[in-house]
Amino acid sequence: MAGLRLGPLLRYVDGSSATVWVETSRPCTAEVRCAGGARHTARTFQVAGHHYALVAVTGLAPGTSTPYEVFLDGARVWPPPEAPRRRFPPSAIRTPGRDGEIRVAFGSCRWAAPPADEKDPVGPDALDTLAARLAARPAGERPDVLLLLGDQVYADETSDATRRWLAGRRDPRRPPGSQVADYEEYTRLYYESWLDPDVRWLLSTVPTCMIFDDHDVVDDWNTSAAWLAGMRATGWWRERLLSGLMSYWVYQHLGNLSPDELAADPLYAAVRRTPDGTDVLRAFAAQADADPASVRWSYRRDFGRVRLLMVDSRAARVLDEQHRAMLDPGEAAWLREQALSGRGTFDHLLIGTSLPWLLPPLMHDAEAWSAALCRGGKGARWARLGEKLRQAADLEHWAAFPDSFAALAELIAEAGTGPGAPATVAVLSGDVHHAYIAEPSWPGGGPDARVVQLTCSPVHNSIPLSLRLMFRSGWAGPARVLGRCLSRHARAARPPIDWRKTGGPWFGNQLMTLTLRGRSARLRLEQARAERGEGRGAALRTVSETDLA
Repeated sequence: MAGLRLGPLLRYVDGSSATVWVETSRPCTAEVRCAGGARHTARTFQVAGHHYALVAVTGLAPGTSTPYEVFLDGARVWPPPEAPRRRFPPSAIRTPGRDGEIRVAFGSCRWAAPPADEKDPVGPDALDTLAARLAARPAGERPDVLLLLGDQVYADETSDATRRWLAGRRDPRRPPGSQVADYEEYTRLYYESWLDPDVRWLLSTVPTCMIFDDHDVVDDWNTSAAWLAGMRATGWWRERLLSGLMSYWVYQHLGNLSPDELAADPLYAAVRRTPDGTDVLRAFAAQADADPASVRWSYRRDFGRVRLLMVDSRAARVLDEQHRAMLDPGEAAWLREQALSGRGTFDHLLIGTSLPWLLPPLMHDAEAWSAALCRGGKGARWARLGEKLRQAADLEHWAAFPDSFAALAELIAEAGTGPGAPATVAVLSGDVHHAYIAEPSWPGGGPDARVVQLTCSPVHNSIPLSLRLMFRSGWAGPARVLGRCLSRHARAARPPIDWRKTGGPWFGNQLMTLTLRGRSARLRLEQARAERGEGRGAALRTVSETDLA
């Protein structure tokens, strides 16, 4: 009898369709049965001995809520018979209305929460606390979609339990040590993260959009050409990268696609029509490594009159020092087309990129300084120093790709100006383990839309005190002066815009939620905090609310 190993995850949802992802214990037919009698099925496909299905649910009506159950070969597996029914309401597919309110929750950087009987070293998990609130108030406010902006799993920072499991299958004294090495070990990370009962139920009933960041593969993935050359010289990197891309495609990327996109995807078709899709998927990952521009991980989603562009700011990079770019030419052209096409049909443009576009000015100038040194403008000795600093201090955000930073500023200004311009353009990011709001200004006047950088992380992680102090001080006047001195030293070009912090910084395990209705936008930041009193658990507490439009 087939069992449900992981899931269900409610992934893509629009006004009339949805997809539900599952991992099963053996080959079978996965079935989603909706209230009212509709049945939708898909046969599992196999990768590296694991079995998966993505069930397309069609015929839904806009603005409705449809409870569902999951069956494998005719036997019900979700909700599981051991589930505490009082705690978790039935999983349901909620479709957005044509012109209704849209709530977009987002965050990044989540270590798997430890078991309930163990002390959590980094405090309450924001996803666990969100699940508890939704379960306690099924008719209350809830996100229409949850954006997970990177570091869904940590391949290079494993838990004590995972390290013990790894030691049971190979010698941890050999590289990559306590980090994951192959596809099987990646599956362990997803089990550890997504089998958490609260998170499992949450992901079964709130649609999710995902994009990777560095820790999904390794810290500072694709920092520079020198970094990549060093990694390729190791004996373990290739297997790690191929396994990371393969598992990302299965566990995260497939669910980002609509049923129509899945039906037209030749790789998805090839994996499904072979008894074992491992070799097909591995060849795809190898091609993505050899020619990153041949693969597009970025995607677009529309929610009523809200357009979301999720941008790959890791694998799409051009690392040649003289042509360095955050996005390869094809990716940049795709982003431009999606941001400018159909203007007037959406009221809000959301650009999801795991790495913040607007950083504290001192950090921005330090990254631009390092990039200028690495290009060789001050000679070979300074170039070597610049590369060492870049890798040691993680200087690899948008600011470290100055031409790309400027191009994004130009695109946002164009998208936000003139007839049909949206009310807001919001860049949604994570990565830096704190939250803040920043707003840019353009010389001579900016776009008609209100433009904001909304940064929110971590969902469940920590940040050292030294970095807290740096992030706080990086916005101050003395820091700006120091940054300008660095820029002048390297003769780095000044950015084409200025910006200021208008909210934060906030530190803690947290989520931001955008509530979008018509041309209005309201932002709320909530943090997961332990409740006073033994056994009272944790809850999300509002820290800030801001009207953006």
